[in-house]
Amino acid sequence: MDKRPIWVTGAGGLIGRYVVAAAAEGAPGVRTLGLTRAELDLADFAAVRSEFRRQQPRLIIHCAALSQSPECQANPRLAHKLNVEATALLAELAAEVPFVFFSSDLVFDGKAGNYDETAPVNPLSVYAETKAVAERVVLANPKHTVIRTSLNGGTSTNGRRAFNEQMRRAWEGGQAVHLFRDEFRSPIPAQATARAVWQLAARNKAGLYHVAGSERLSRLQIGQLLAARWPQLHPRIVPGLLREYRGAPRPPDTSLNCAKAQECLSFPLPGLTKWLAEHPDEVF
Repeated sequence: MDKRPIWVTGAGGLIGRYVVAAAAEGAPGVRTLGLTRAELDLADFAAVRSEFRRQQPRLIIHCAALSQSPECQANPRLAHKLNVEATALLAELAAEVPFVFFSSDLVFDGKAGNYDETAPVNPLSVYAETKAVAERVVLANPKHTVIRTSLNGGTSTNGRRAFNEQMRRAWEGGQAVHLFRDEFRSPIPAQATARAVWQLAARNKAGLYHVAGSERLSRLQIGQLLAARWPQLHPRIVPGLLREYRGAPRPPDTSLNCAKAQECLSFPLPGLTKWLAEHPDEVF
């Protein structure tokens, strides 16, 4: 019997947490190790090499990243080390086994929207740049897979990772949330992302896939959906326009076309409006 484990990095983050939770269904009978920073610091390359040699994982699902864009902008060297160099090391170590890397819709400049996997990338931020570079490193190996996703919703360990958690915390604190009516994403529940990842990994069809919600929504529309879900918080929203925004560059429409991944899945990737309506009691 093959006793080699599956590694899921970033198990303390949002998507990693859901990927680990779905492991029993996604990889039944296989030991899945959810690795947090405390258990394996990916910035310690010697430790990563040593642990890989010791455990010889059969599959790595790499969810860990420095994912907060402001933090990446403030510390580009750290962002490069964690998002590019650590990814390159894992991909090198996993050269002969499947490796799944999570990337982002933010690798696009947002001028077109409805991006499929053939669309050229043009990142506007440090975070997006590191993801675009890491994608190229990973896809250099035909055994490896890149999954681009969009805003993921759910519950995280620290209660701060998901877009819905950030809005809820603001409203619980009596703050208004400023949301653009002309900035579009493809939000998806993290549990759907996790289920899709396991199915793609099981098919072992490497390459580049988009896995996101089937509904293109503006930031304002997303906020309105969540406000309707939590009327007891007396949510306040201040609508705005991205084209009038004077801060760091933000892509206006990074909605994703997920037809390629959808053909491989046993379930439809959900749109946020329908998913929220069908899961009224889900903690979200």
